[in-house]
Amino acid sequence: MAVDGTALLRAGLLLLMAAQVLPSVSGCNRGFYESMINEFCLAKFKFDMAGLDRGLWCNWPETMEIYEGLTNCTYQVALRMSCFWPNHIVDRFFMQIHRLYFHDCALTGRLIHDPPISVLAPFIAVPVLVTLLMTALVVWRSKRTEGVL
Repeated sequence: MAVDGTALLRAGLLLLMAAQVLPSVSGCNRGFYESMINEFCLAKFKFDMAGLDRGLWCNWPETMEIYEGLTNCTYQVALRMSCFWPNHIVDRFFMQIHRLYFHDCALTGRLIHDPPISVLAPFIAVPVLVTLLMTALVVWRSKRTEGVL
């Protein structure tokens, strides 16, 4: 039986709203906050990412909406639990997300690879040919002793 991600998120937010009604003396309960973002935000993120082909995980236009939803979820949970946002819990949470889902992605969202040989060859051949030509010209001029007294 598949769990609907939006239904899971709604249930979690309702639980958080109910928890906010209870009196809070100390403000943010960091342990509870961490478990809530793991249970609700991470669960929805995993569900959404599972629906996306793994080859598209590094494609920012494809993952942007899912990632923004995760960011917004952590913010909304923090807001309802009277926690500061961002905080070190959120930082660790997103580091974990990046380690698991985006560790092979380049900063630009594209995988780094060598240019095609048709682009690379001129950048190698031209300096080599210029060096050989200049060496030959120097040798040829040094062998000509015309007009030297």
